[in-house]
Amino acid sequence: MGLVTRIRKEWFIVGIVLVILSAKLQPSIGVKGGPLKPEVTVAYIAVSLIFFNSGLSLKTEELTSALLHVRLHLFVQSFTLIFFPLAVWLLLKVLSLTAIDQWLLRGLQTVSCMPPPVSSAVILTKAVGGNEAAAIFNSAFGSFLGIVVTPLLLLLFLGSSSSVPFSSIFSQLFMTVVVPLILGQVCRGFLREFLERQKPPFGAISSAVLLMIIYTTFCETFSNPSIELDPTSLLLVGLIIFSIQISFMLLTFAFSTRPGSRFSPADTVAIMFCSTHKSLTLGIPMLKIVFEGYEHLSLISVPLLIYHPAQILLGSVLVPTIRSWMTSRQKSSLLLR
Repeated sequence: MGLVTRIRKEWFIVGIVLVILSAKLQPSIGVKGGPLKPEVTVAYIAVSLIFFNSGLSLKTEELTSALLHVRLHLFVQSFTLIFFPLAVWLLLKVLSLTAIDQWLLRGLQTVSCMPPPVSSAVILTKAVGGNEAAAIFNSAFGSFLGIVVTPLLLLLFLGSSSSVPFSSIFSQLFMTVVVPLILGQVCRGFLREFLERQKPPFGAISSAVLLMIIYTTFCETFSNPSIELDPTSLLLVGLIIFSIQISFMLLTFAFSTRPGSRFSPADTVAIMFCSTHKSLTLGIPMLKIVFEGYEHLSLISVPLLIYHPAQILLGSVLVPTIRSWMTSRQKSSLLLR
């Protein structure tokens, strides 16, 4: 694969690097009161656009086929929104005794509170040949659940910025997350045939808007000279993220394949990806709302920015191995019949 082709394929990851560098070079453009006016364009318009886009693209009509697989859904949602944040909280009790930047560690906690992503877990489950319907259901249902649960988890584990009252946080969440999402779903009901025929680039639109949010977040950071990012802490957090992903994938694999679990190999694939993947698209806007006014918001966001490409990279590398395991298990189960 040529360099240009690779850049086109991974344009969003390249974009993250470029917007952070741009924010470093000229932070005054994206700060509050600057030319971009992020207090309006980002806080309301960009966030609302992302969730309207999510509502428009969520194929909730496809979820009925997977609806009755209750045990699988219960396991995935419990793991990602209860076990994951609690396990990371316990891990951070130990890591807080080290010299790793405390704001980056708080960022790890925010990662743990995020719902599953709408796209990557489904794409990787499909690539392996796993239970795609279950992956779609848990990604979509997790996104809806995350609108309520994720802000509560963030406030529970991290508190909020003192400048923003709880009532303001939830009213803004309602107006910029819930309302656009519902409007998107209503519009989808009228435009379903057109959307299926034209297949608009929903993912690319959300990613482009997300780059603007990331840019303005880092503009705020780089305009504050008292905030510095420790390279050693950054490297260690990156290694911790990969360790968490591998450990949790192995844990979900062990649990879903144990005797008596009654999960098929295809179910196990969906469980592994949906339980361990976290949403950047929903996560960054929520952090922007819940931690509005935090001068360390960008540092808290860094682990999520690392987690996103890490989960895609690790998942892509493991696809052939997981596919061969699933195929062999399916063949052996057919021979036993």
